[in-house]
Amino acid sequence: MKSAWCHALGLLAVLSSPALAQVQAGCTDDAMLVFDASGSMAISGDRTKPLPRIVEARAALRDILPRITPFRQMGLIIYGPGQREKCKNIMLHFRPSPDAAPKISSIVDDLAPEGSTPLTDAVRQAASALQNTRGDVVLVTDGHETCGGSPCALAAELAHTDITVHVIGFRVRDAAFEWQSERGFDIRNHQTTARCLADKTGGDYVPAETADDLVEALRQVLACPSVG
Repeated sequence: MKSAWCHALGLLAVLSSPALAQVQAGCTDDAMLVFDASGSMAISGDRTKPLPRIVEARAALRDILPRITPFRQMGLIIYGPGQREKCKNIMLHFRPSPDAAPKISSIVDDLAPEGSTPLTDAVRQAASALQNTRGDVVLVTDGHETCGGSPCALAAELAHTDITVHVIGFRVRDAAFEWQSERGFDIRNHQTTARCLADKTGGDYVPAETADDLVEALRQVLACPSVG
């Protein structure tokens, strides 16, 4: 009996610890999803996988978001398709709002990927949508900046704020995208150099090769520890 009582007291102390409280608070901060819908999302990016990236990404979002959005508000920015000049096609669909999973999935399901990759400006706009206060930006991208932006320079700016950027590199490899690293692609490690957005703001860089990997990556960067 004494042993069980001591164990209960110890568990209570852990659950009420400031460190755990900080983790739990962080996992409920507002978040902006920045979704890459550029032309390369319409292809597989891997000769062994027949489905386009966008198909697997849609499935992953439908799977994981309903388990996240009851606990935290989310917003959505998409770049790539649109009628404007190719590097200006960045659409803020909505700022963080409750129970956003159905809205996000509906918008992504209707996408026809095309266009370029202005990921730096898209992340900047996502930070602005969070009003440059505490929150998370999650960039899901299959490649590299193609519109002249500098993700590492933006990362240095955001490092002085309370905004954390997480970068999920979704199947970032294909012969068509094996540019020199200074143009945005690390051939050796198949990593987008947008990774510095995560490295410099305290976020995570998570590679994903399959829909299941993408589900796990989104869970890792967005979900509370108790969300399976």
